[in-house]
Amino acid sequence: MNFSADLSSNLQHLKNTLQADRCFDIVYRVVEIGGRKGCLFFVDGLTKDEVLLKILQVFQAIKPEGMPIDAHGFSKQRIPYGEIGLVSDEASAVTQLLTGITCLLIDGYDQCLTIDCRTYPARGVSEPEKDKVMRGSRDGFVETLIFNTALIRRRIRDPKLIMEIMNTGESSHTDIAVCYMEGRVDEKLLSAIKERIKKLHVDALTMNQESLAECIYPHKWYNPFPKFKFSERPDTASASILEGNIVILVDNSPAAMILPSSVFDIIEEADDYYFPPVTGTYLRLSRMLISLLTLILTPLWLAFLQNPESIPSWLDFIRLSDPPHVPVFYQLIILEFAIDGLRLAAINTPSMLTTPLSVIAGIVLGEYSVKSGWFSSETMLYMAFVTVANYSQASFELGYALKFMRILLLILTALFSWYGFWAGILISACAIAFNRTIAGKSYIYPLIPFRLKEIKKRFFRQRIPHTEKQK
Repeated sequence: MNFSADLSSNLQHLKNTLQADRCFDIVYRVVEIGGRKGCLFFVDGLTKDEVLLKILQVFQAIKPEGMPIDAHGFSKQRIPYGEIGLVSDEASAVTQLLTGITCLLIDGYDQCLTIDCRTYPARGVSEPEKDKVMRGSRDGFVETLIFNTALIRRRIRDPKLIMEIMNTGESSHTDIAVCYMEGRVDEKLLSAIKERIKKLHVDALTMNQESLAECIYPHKWYNPFPKFKFSERPDTASASILEGNIVILVDNSPAAMILPSSVFDIIEEADDYYFPPVTGTYLRLSRMLISLLTLILTPLWLAFLQNPESIPSWLDFIRLSDPPHVPVFYQLIILEFAIDGLRLAAINTPSMLTTPLSVIAGIVLGEYSVKSGWFSSETMLYMAFVTVANYSQASFELGYALKFMRILLLILTALFSWYGFWAGILISACAIAFNRTIAGKSYIYPLIPFRLKEIKKRFFRQRIPHTEKQK
């Protein structure tokens, strides 16, 4: 319904729609402006009180003869504030009001004036807990969208940096910012992403980026390798934008979603570029090697134990020192799930109890599970390495993908020995090689298709290209 010039009718409709008499945080105040009645609607707690106070003081000084003939003229001449808008229909006004925007209705005007003096409860832009910084800026994304866009804009001061605002969710009306560099982005992918968000019909994005990712790209459930890269670091998001990628920010989420992302994009970290090329290369290669070891170490050890004749003399130390009471395969599977149980317990443990409970878990469960005969000391050693090494890269999604592939490898190796091991390796390789990014390109580019120059960039940290300015 469109607004009319009758304030009483507009006021009654808005009050009924917003259920203002039942919701204590929906505040409406009738004021007099230039001899006319007006009404301010706003959400308590989402409005800058000092800005609203100054605007009300200005309204009191307006004379009847100084009132413009329409709402457009009033917004230009009588409201001393920068972010002013006009809406003609009630639905748009209600949506904006519930996001924190103040709405002003004046008798005789058939449009609603919107005053963007929002403020949101927000924490400081401190270093992210998940994406720790070895060297570099220690600010991180927060749950407020406008703060996150400001952190990117601070790093890229170029008019070609485009940040488009979109909205989705029938109930949540969640704000989504699509950030990209004009002239560098894949225009076809950008148009497809924006079109998917526009056509998205969903009640709410309850889980922020994950909900959006599932809605815009319903990928095959049986391939666990992630299609998106998530980062809580503004420098990582800014670098990705400059490389031609698209960054999606969702309100209420402290992480940026970067797409398209290949497996090399997900493994790569900003810390590689905060150190000299030699150090950065070492960090990158060691991260790749350790990620590979988390996949094959325990299945390879199990295969050797099942075939002791295959163990070379220089690897005799990998044999079990004592005969196991529980088969090694079952030991490894139990520990895979037990470690996830401890991880979930650590998340829900109060911070004051984290240290004592960690000591109990490390000493009691580790020491006495070996002494009781449940687990061999060698099994505990290799699983401890796999658990710690899993955190060598920042992506939880990639970590769990490697875990699922590792469990599949263990099962196939236990059933078919070496044939099962190599079959599992082949399945894991195919899951990566035949995967596609959201743009439809190879997941392991530049290996497939082969590009030697790009491979060097992926595996080796190269110097940033630069030239001297011509005088």
